[in-house]
Amino acid sequence: MSYDASARALRCPFCGSVELRPQPDGQTVFPSKVIPFAIDRGQALQILRVQMKSGFFLPADLAQEAAVTQIVPVFVPFWCFSAETHTYWTADTNQVPLTARGNWRPLFGDLRNSYNSVLVPASSVLTYEETRGLGGYDFSRAVPANAVDLENVTVEQFRVPRKYARPLAKRIIEELETAESIRRYIPGSARNVHVNVKVTKLAGEPVLLPVWILAYRYRGRVYRFVINGQSGRPFGQLPLSPWKIVLACLILGAVVLGIVALLSAVFR
Repeated sequence: MSYDASARALRCPFCGSVELRPQPDGQTVFPSKVIPFAIDRGQALQILRVQMKSGFFLPADLAQEAAVTQIVPVFVPFWCFSAETHTYWTADTNQVPLTARGNWRPLFGDLRNSYNSVLVPASSVLTYEETRGLGGYDFSRAVPANAVDLENVTVEQFRVPRKYARPLAKRIIEELETAESIRRYIPGSARNVHVNVKVTKLAGEPVLLPVWILAYRYRGRVYRFVINGQSGRPFGQLPLSPWKIVLACLILGAVVLGIVALLSAVFR
């Protein structure tokens, strides 16, 4: 991490640790683009409070009793890939003519696409689920790195080299192409979906994206929460109420027993 030079105490915004460990010097990757923060501190806190009230299975006193212990804006590193694809696909669909003997018929085809913002996290701290949970970013709002003051903010350094991010970018593109093939060309239900994706002009550039890192304490336990600093999309840990879970299970069990009893009476 790199910190504001005026910081009196260094604290990890991800885990809260103040322990310093020596690391060997390494090459620093300078970002080509930065997306500035559009969500301020007050808005981030409000988003967290709304999330604490928006689930049936959450404790009723969560929003009142939870104490926010940390809220830090951090620029998190990503690799942003662009590419062009030519995909051949085959699949079976259950949409068959009325006179057909079988329940499935084969389909095949091809499609071409271009991508310009496939994101691969270069963070060594945020989990894969957290980076996916943050959602996408609008790169039309991105600015050159020299247009943002990166000296007086917290910035995580790039920890994943581009050569290791490229295979993951290809895998993400293949998943997107599979979903696109099913959505656009295969009617009804699909099975035996196979795609052969040819990826060309794959290029990645280093970017910094805004993330709010929050931590809160509830009943002796600390939870971490992250918020997309541009869109405000939240993702994080929220405790569940065991009593509400038990109540829901009892209600579901009673409904199932009622249905079974009704069916037994009907067919008796």
